[in-house]
Amino acid sequence: MKQKRIDLTAAEWQVMECLWSQGPRTGRETVAWLEQTVGWSRSTTLTLLRRLEQKGAVTGDSRDGVKVFAAAIDREDAALQETEDLLQRAYRGSLSLLVSTFTKKQRLSQQEIDDLHAILDGLEANKDA
Repeated sequence: MKQKRIDLTAAEWQVMECLWSQGPRTGRETVAWLEQTVGWSRSTTLTLLRRLEQKGAVTGDSRDGVKVFAAAIDREDAALQETEDLLQRAYRGSLSLLVSTFTKKQRLSQQEIDDLHAILDGLEANKDA
């Protein structure tokens, strides 16, 4: 089944990171975490939680009279969607152009180079199978 498309703003990503890192959390816990890490006010955080709930990215359930929020989408799925959008929008769907651009501007460590080789070797082996 295809998952519903959910576009996240940069601010919404911050809230999702909070819930992915150690969710579910109460509204109070989410407010405190984002106040400490990002400096947001209570109203900003609660507005974003409501917006994410409306989008279907977050669930909010009452437990003993306290609302508890949890991520309704996996981080990996959200990151994949974001990456696919970037790839189409900025690189005309070309993964090699994306990698080439990044490696021109940012030096890769030997470990990252080895990891990329392993990924490509795995893809090549699966292609032949």
